[in-house]
Amino acid sequence: MPKSAITLYGLATCDTSRAARKWLEANGVIHGFHDVREDGLTKSLVESWVKQLGWENVLNKASTTWRELPEKDKAGIDKKKAVALLLAHPTLVKRPVLDCGVCVSLGFKPAAYEGFFA
Repeated sequence: MPKSAITLYGLATCDTSRAARKWLEANGVIHGFHDVREDGLTKSLVESWVKQLGWENVLNKASTTWRELPEKDKAGIDKKKAVALLLAHPTLVKRPVLDCGVCVSLGFKPAAYEGFFA
């Protein structure tokens, strides 16, 4: 796949990530895919998402990973602790994350992507 300024971050096994990938491909949007479980995340990347979107939005508290964390890890959560948890457990990222370099979007809704790429 050619190198692209647009990267979709998600899980290859995630239905929502797969739907976003299919939408991008069907609409001719050249993009790269980064599996957060397989490829991991960097601190600078997670910090940039948190800065742009807020840690409360990036951290998926509805995920199985969150529910399985020990209570001590979930207690007193703040920005610094959220970044550390996201790095230690990349599947805590709300997905997919669409990163076009200058802007970042969380989740997938076809109408939102249509507006994004209009």
